[in-house]
Amino acid sequence: MKRKPIYVEIAIDSEMDKLWEATQTPELHEQWDLRFSSITYLPKQENETQHFEYKTNIGFGLNIAGWGKSVGAFHAKDDSRTSSLHFGTDQAISIIREGKGYWKYKPEQNSIKFLTQYDYETNFGAIGRFFDHLVFRPLIGWGTALSFDVLKRWLEKGEAPISQYRRFFSHWMITLLFFFVWVYQGLVPKLVMMHPEEVSMTSSLLSITGSEAYSLVTTIGMVEIIFGLIWLLYHHKKRLLKIQLFLFPLLTLSAIIAEPASLSHPFNPFTFNVALFVLSIIGVFMSNDIPTAKSCKRTREGVK
Repeated sequence: MKRKPIYVEIAIDSEMDKLWEATQTPELHEQWDLRFSSITYLPKQENETQHFEYKTNIGFGLNIAGWGKSVGAFHAKDDSRTSSLHFGTDQAISIIREGKGYWKYKPEQNSIKFLTQYDYETNFGAIGRFFDHLVFRPLIGWGTALSFDVLKRWLEKGEAPISQYRRFFSHWMITLLFFFVWVYQGLVPKLVMMHPEEVSMTSSLLSITGSEAYSLVTTIGMVEIIFGLIWLLYHHKKRLLKIQLFLFPLLTLSAIIAEPASLSHPFNPFTFNVALFVLSIIGVFMSNDIPTAKSCKRTREGVK
């Protein structure tokens, strides 16, 4: 399979020196770039190549440590700049073995076009190349694009990268939680197990027969599963959160009317739905201006 270099481009409304400093200073670079947990420049003599070390935390106390060197920087007459890098790691667990790439800073009328292109060789032979093509390369390309958007928002709006990432990951944890809650509630107690209490509460609330309640619970279960899947597929999560601000009070009231005694149960519908209602309110406030990789171009002009 043919390897395609990773390309990411974004327009940033910033002064050239400010953008250069944010990308070339290790203490600043590691703040916004999701691919690195730490970057350390090594001592060098004047006119020598700048070498550095980097670490990337991958969870469970593990990290990937690697090396890099600034191959060179070029300042053109039109004030555009280019910075080239050579990087790699000797760690056996790393999918990346060695690679090269560059950053380019090109002034435009009202912004600076900031772009990168890089490629790398992989470990683990054909298996490594397959995993890289299918999983790792799309993931690291997405991480690069998300990092560029965080950098853009930092320089243009002044919001620190750590604050942006907290909001981003909190937003997606809430998304995954509601996906799980709706799918689980629709699948397990309504379709797989068909819990008797689900049937009795539906029958009591609507004054219908047991068989009719059974069919209705099945339908409700399927609707809940679909709504859970929508949480993963629909981009406007804030709209889903606002829908839930009406749904949870309605579901709570229905459960209490159908079976008032449920209020005395542990982990009852009232406490459960109130918790989800409050979490939905938090999600509404947190869902504004979420960083996104979609703000970046991922293909060079003229390349298909």
